[in-house]
Amino acid sequence: MILSAAPETLFALLAIAGYLLACAPAAPEWRWPVQVLTGAWGLHALVITASVGIAAGSGEGLRLGFSPVLSFTVWLVLLVYGIESRFVPVTSVRRVMALCGAAAVLLAWAYPGEVRAVAQSRWAPLHWVLGLTSYGLFGAAVLHALMLDAADQRMRTKKTGPPTALGMPLLKLERMTYRFVEAGFVVLTLALLIGLAEPHWRWADRKTVLSLLGWGTFAALIVGRQWRGWRGRQATRWLYAGALLLLLAYVGSRFVTEVVLQRSGA
Repeated sequence: MILSAAPETLFALLAIAGYLLACAPAAPEWRWPVQVLTGAWGLHALVITASVGIAAGSGEGLRLGFSPVLSFTVWLVLLVYGIESRFVPVTSVRRVMALCGAAAVLLAWAYPGEVRAVAQSRWAPLHWVLGLTSYGLFGAAVLHALMLDAADQRMRTKKTGPPTALGMPLLKLERMTYRFVEAGFVVLTLALLIGLAEPHWRWADRKTVLSLLGWGTFAALIVGRQWRGWRGRQATRWLYAGALLLLLAYVGSRFVTEVVLQRSGA
């Protein structure tokens, strides 16, 4: 269903147009694609804010669903990309990030989710904020891991030139990647601990099971890197597996419920 709220619809259309324009081919020295991408990101923020405002104005809670959560996750990853692009050249990623942003806004526009009460306890809002933040941190880790794998593949294929990516040594990029993993793991752990204290927590729920499996996968990755020296593709495979489990925990299960089965629910 297409949103009927005029401000949110206008912001969404402008954000999608901006993201698509930022995908246009441009010379590395041109600054306008980055400026357009930044503007689209700002409009994306207005879309999210308008959605939250409409839901809060109804007095019933927050707008939740697979696409709003995915949209906020992509927005956070774009924030990380924007900060990094001010210090290191990441022009090769711009078009991919812009396409992801356009797709996320389009999905949230077409499938706005539902307004649901989330304040079953005073800790519930914090649980949701921490959960969404962990999605963003792990999303940033996946983005860096993909660039790390691509650079590693180029190095193995050409076997020439220094091992660099994004204008920095691969080892530095690798450290940055797993800093995001560690930060995401801490935030996810806090979210799960707060969830355990809530009265509606259900151990047999598919979201709970997948979240705990994702948490265990990231824990194994951190331990494996610290104690077994996991590097390269061995480590990134664990990262991708953990991120996929975490994505399926809420976004995947809600997609099946909202789109495939076409029903509402928790």
